[in-house]
This record gives sequence, C-alpha cells and structure tokens, in this order.
Amino acid sequence: MAEPALPRDIVLLVDDSAEALGFMTDALEQSGFSVLIATSGTAALGIVERITPDLILLDAVMPGMDGFETCRRLKANAAVAQVPVVFMTGLTETEHVVHALESGGVDYLSKPINIDELRARIRVHLRNARSAQSARIALDAAGRHLLAVKGDGAIHWSTPQATRLVNAAMGSDDGMEIVARHIAGWMRDRVAAVRDGIISIAHAGQAALQLAFLGAIGPDEYLFRLTAASQRSDDEVLRQRFSLTQRESEVLLWIAKGKANRDIGEILGLSARTVNKHLEQIYVKLGVENRASAAVKATHVLYEM
Repeated sequence: MAEPALPRDIVLLVDDSAEALGFMTDALEQSGFSVLIATSGTAALGIVERITPDLILLDAVMPGMDGFETCRRLKANAAVAQVPVVFMTGLTETEHVVHALESGGVDYLSKPINIDELRARIRVHLRNARSAQSARIALDAAGRHLLAVKGDGAIHWSTPQATRLVNAAMGSDDGMEIVARHIAGWMRDRVAAVRDGIISIAHAGQAALQLAFLGAIGPDEYLFRLTAASQRSDDEVLRQRFSLTQRESEVLLWIAKGKANRDIGEILGLSARTVNKHLEQIYVKLGVENRASAAVKATHVLYEM
C-alpha cells in the first residue's frame, strides 16, 4: 500500500509580470511547492483571507498598491502575520532593501532570480517559521499566557490562551487592542535599563489583568506574561510554597510539565549547566532526590489551587 503523499508547502507568488509569474510558477512547482498566483497587492490580500500560505514571494514594484504597502497590510492580518515574506525586485539600492525589511519582509532577492538560491532561501525561511510556530504551540499547550510586542507596543504575536484570557478579562473580543494601548504607553515611558516591570490593567473599575515584562527576545520583540489580576501565576504559587527564587520556580514549573533540561534551557534562555544548578537547589528546598519526585510535589501543589 502506497504511503500518502505529504502535503506540499504553499507559496503565494505576487507579481504583475505574466512572464515572471510563468517562469517562477514552473520552477517552484518542479521544486515540490504548491503555488498560488496574485497579479496585484489587492488580489494577494483577497487570497490570504481564504487560504493561509506557508510563504509569500512579493514583487516590490507593482502598479497601484506596491509591494511595500502590500506587505504592511499582510502583516496587519493576524492570520498571516507570521508568514515569512520574501521580496523580489530589480531595485538594489540600500534604501530599498531597508524599506522592504521595515515593511515586514524577512529577505530580499534581486532580479533576475537565481532559482537555486531562491529554493535554498525558501527552505530556510520555512524551517525558521515552523520552529517559531512550534514554540508558540508548545508554550500554549503548557498553559503559558504569553504575548510579544514590537518596540512601539504593537502586538507581534500571542498564544491563543493569552488571547482568550485577555478577552475574558476585558469582557470584549477586542481586548487585545486595549492591552496594546497600555503596553505602548509603558514601552514609551520605560527606562531602557528596566528588566522587571508590571503593567496593571483595569476593567469596569476593577483590576483585571497584570502583564509582567520578561525581556527582549529579538531585535524588535519584547515578551510579556499575562495573569488575571485575581489569580496568582503557577510559578508564583510554587515560589511562595517552597521559598524558591523566581528562576527556580520557573524551572520547577517546566519540570512539572514534563520538559527535559535541554528544552527548559531553550525556553528560559539558560545553559544546561545553569538548569542543573537550579535543580540542585530545588531538590534541597523540596526535600527530594530526583526530578520525578519534584514534579509530583509541584503538580500536587498546583492542583490544590
């Protein structure tokens, strides 16, 4: 019995040149990709309302809405905000490259396009996008209410659990817009050296949400953890019950969720050696000898809540 064929990655190709579309479509399909075609920025925006591509190849120079504006509008659509956009154009001046990247593109290819180089870059960006998506899914599955913003406070991404928490706390489906405004104000006023910060957001005269600033995770990406104002976060519960440091409580929480040391190190930005050092202190404070016993104790405390 033949094995079912693996689904093909979908590439949205946006170019107003029929010749370029024909050449690129043939090359991409021969490379194993499924290709969607748009001859204008407006058409591209319409397509992504119905189908989410895995990657977008975008001509910068088109009549009407150019590629830069098209990219900005694509990035404003939450459904495709994380889809990598690679610009293709004959414009090679530095200012054009900068413009493309500032518009939300992840890469820039000069025409005429070298197909071998294009294939290689597509695969790299697809791999990176999948890694980022997997990380967000893992965080959400672990019950992490996280969101990331840009330097101006605009929402970059959020885990689905964070979105649900915000909307429930604010009593509105557009709760994220309210949160974004508060974060934008905090980002403008914060001191660059500040590493820890709490933003409290009220709704109907009552404290509704607390956002804890966790730090910068990219050149223009800042991470926040959300909790309902009436609730303590899981790691705070562990920290208070066992007299742990904040980092020890975070390590213990991931131990309780079944993560290996290597995974914990990647999630928290720690070396394996540092994770082990924290575990040594955790075992002492919990009065246990191994990670299994620590996980059982932590889980018992969390399910008492």
